[in-house]
Amino acid sequence: MKVLVVGSGGREHALLWKAAQSPLVERLYAAPGNAGMAALAELVPWNGDVEALADWALAEGIDLTLVGPEAPLVEGIADAFLERGLRIFGPTQRAAMIEGSKAFAKGLMERHGIPTARYRAFQDPLLALEYLEEVGVPVVVKDSGLAAGKGVTVAFDLHQAKQAVANILNRAEGGEVVIEEYLEGEEATVLALTDGETILPLLPSQDHKRLLDGDQGPMTGGMGAIAPYPMDAATLRRVEEEILKPLVRGLRAEGVVYRGVVYAGLMLTREGPKVLEFNARFGDPEAQAILPLLENDLVDLALRVAEGRLAGTELSWKEGASACVVLAAPGYPESPKKGIPLHIPEPPEGVLVFHAGTRREGGHLVSAGGRVLNVVGLGKDLKEALERAYAFIPQVGFPGAVYRKDIGRKALSS
Repeated sequence: MKVLVVGSGGREHALLWKAAQSPLVERLYAAPGNAGMAALAELVPWNGDVEALADWALAEGIDLTLVGPEAPLVEGIADAFLERGLRIFGPTQRAAMIEGSKAFAKGLMERHGIPTARYRAFQDPLLALEYLEEVGVPVVVKDSGLAAGKGVTVAFDLHQAKQAVANILNRAEGGEVVIEEYLEGEEATVLALTDGETILPLLPSQDHKRLLDGDQGPMTGGMGAIAPYPMDAATLRRVEEEILKPLVRGLRAEGVVYRGVVYAGLMLTREGPKVLEFNARFGDPEAQAILPLLENDLVDLALRVAEGRLAGTELSWKEGASACVVLAAPGYPESPKKGIPLHIPEPPEGVLVFHAGTRREGGHLVSAGGRVLNVVGLGKDLKEALERAYAFIPQVGFPGAVYRKDIGRKALSS
């Protein structure tokens, strides 16, 4: 089979790395890919035009496409491929609205009884500010549209909350803001494969969204992740029964068949798990922690999802744990420095390196984005996985690299 992976980050490198292990694969392509992905696949120049990529895939005879990032899904890449009779792993444009519009996702949860924070959505700044005065703080202010994981403000004072609303709604192109009650508890993520009928939850994981140790600093796309997150079986069952199944069934009842991976970002509250957000794709960096533990053939799984034949499939997992630490460029997330020379030695056994923001410049590897590299440690338990990841990081030549030193610490102490 000819298999295409869409995207250029660490998540896509992990998807490509896993796909390369499949005996079903004859040739791999990545659009647009990155410097690390070039060792596994032919890189296809791509400017983000989904129709043009679908035309290329049809002409090239691509048998299966796996989509990493959210933007092309929300733009309708799955629809463009399906219209041409091409198999694709990723939801249609209507299904991807669970991520493309937080207001849509909240309405869907409300209609189908999925536990989440109380909320109101606004397009009018004055009405939003009035509501803030009414509910007070702490409160969570979210950009309803795509914001690469950076459109959320957890506000503990009213001025900060009002500023967040102004930043979202006072743009020339307009916008929509979702104002939610503040939930307390531990955050965790459960991803699940679904073909619109069958739902297969993956290992629970935990992302670390803030830039700095102790969950300080600005929100980012994610600075690290661990898998499995120590979630008890009863809670995981509740996530499946109260959140994942009602989501997929609810969409189907509204005429939308969801095929791909569902990301449920959760707050584990005293009342039980509640949804913070739904995403329409693998998490980044959760995928980098989860995929190395998956025993199944990813390409076979993606085919089953795309063709609606996931029923009867069972997932199997390697023993042990995984920890991903993100190395970001100085200045991330506001203004990451690019063009920094990188040197990556051969990692020892139990360590993987996935490229995110990298490119080749005159034969040399340099940084080309905010989150640049992902160092993944694998071990018999989380402690060993973290030790391996952190022991390797000082060997990486990346001047000024920004990374958290406390990935997985909360899970270790729980």
